[in-house]
Amino acid sequence: MNIHQVTLYSRPGCHLCEDAAELLEDIAQRIPLAVTEINILTDTDLYERYKHSIPVITIAGGPTLAAPIRAAMLEQALRRPVRD
Repeated sequence: MNIHQVTLYSRPGCHLCEDAAELLEDIAQRIPLAVTEINILTDTDLYERYKHSIPVITIAGGPTLAAPIRAAMLEQALRRPVRD
């Protein structure tokens, strides 16, 4: 079984980011995920890229989703086969 490599770009104090993290935890109960959370405040380039669109979720070999992240859309993207 393949595991989706997922990156969540967020920042402290972002309620939408917290919601996205909880959503990923919930989905991980059904779909194998390896989630890495990155605080955009630790990298100037990431901050400039994502400051107006967090949370941002990237799926390796798949789409990038930005706020607002809908549960159904995220789960649909994660149900696609993992590309090597």
